[in-house]
Amino acid sequence: MRALVFGSITAILLAACSPESEGTMEARDLPLPRPDSQTDRFAVLALECVHREYPNKISHVLESDADARPPSALTPAFYGCFDWHSSVHGHWLLTRIARTDPETPMRDAILAALARSLTAENIAGEVDYYTSGNRASFERPYGVAWFLQLVAELDESEDPQMREWRENLRPLEDGIVANMMSWLPKLAYPIRIGTHNQSAFAFGLMLDYGRQVGNEELEQMLVEKTLEFHEGDRDCPIGYEPSGEDFLSPCLMEADLMRRVMRPDRFGEWLGGFLPGIPLDGSADWLEPGIVRDPTDGKLVHLDGVNLSRAWAMEGIASALPPADPRRASLQASADRHRETGIASISSETYEGSHWLGSFATYLVTKRGIVAGTAN
Repeated sequence: MRALVFGSITAILLAACSPESEGTMEARDLPLPRPDSQTDRFAVLALECVHREYPNKISHVLESDADARPPSALTPAFYGCFDWHSSVHGHWLLTRIARTDPETPMRDAILAALARSLTAENIAGEVDYYTSGNRASFERPYGVAWFLQLVAELDESEDPQMREWRENLRPLEDGIVANMMSWLPKLAYPIRIGTHNQSAFAFGLMLDYGRQVGNEELEQMLVEKTLEFHEGDRDCPIGYEPSGEDFLSPCLMEADLMRRVMRPDRFGEWLGGFLPGIPLDGSADWLEPGIVRDPTDGKLVHLDGVNLSRAWAMEGIASALPPADPRRASLQASADRHRETGIASISSETYEGSHWLGSFATYLVTKRGIVAGTAN
């Protein structure tokens, strides 16, 4: 990591707003992270990118020459961190850390960054983009699921400023929810891949959101679709994982979704048929962590993410099993191994990973999925 030099909140705000900086907050403008804090380090990664407009990879349907505009003009809240979905979960990361670690020295910088992004005016621009033209599938399901996770995080807070931001997001939230509820009945098959379009991961985040905000209709629709797709699944070929660009495990994310919709006794039985090879002896070597041979390759570095997401999925799966279930020990042992490998890979030196891996690591170390993802 580059050395981080202490800077005052005045310097932070000037750096964030100065035209010369092009909106990018640099590590030198931030306080020193605490030596024993992983989340401070993750916050720095998000603070450095949420208002960094370039490089940028946009998924953008042009309807005319007028649509050829820079990212900040197209999506004025979520234009940084290389792409829309990474910007969204970068903002979720900052919100999560501000809520779960109020003593972080990054707090003032976090609040300043969120205040800059989550204005009613910026969200109105996001709504205009999302609802205009041929964009029904924009960031579906991965990015919009992360957006709903951001809403859920803000919705849990009693802080007046976070409540204001939560209300600012409501117009885009309403559009996304309506779009998802129109899409779900039409989805005939699950999307069983290890990258953005995977349905199991997105369903899990959306379920947690629906339960937090009390949207029973969305929750019921997701539960029914999950059981329709996966209740009869058996013998998931986890030995074929990961593929060369995965950042999500198809098998483990499905199991992590199913524990959200099944009672523990039923889930334990289902898991035995779905992943019958989970050891009973507490061993960790039944699932090898993914290997990244070039962290500067934006696709190959996905495997650093698969280690982090596998770790949180295995912890979630274990949390839904009875305390005496012998599979818990092996799930936790493998989760610990994947966690160690995944956390060690996170560095600010390569933007291909730094613009998004901190969000995955924060989801893991703050146990977000376990806190939120409980079957009723």
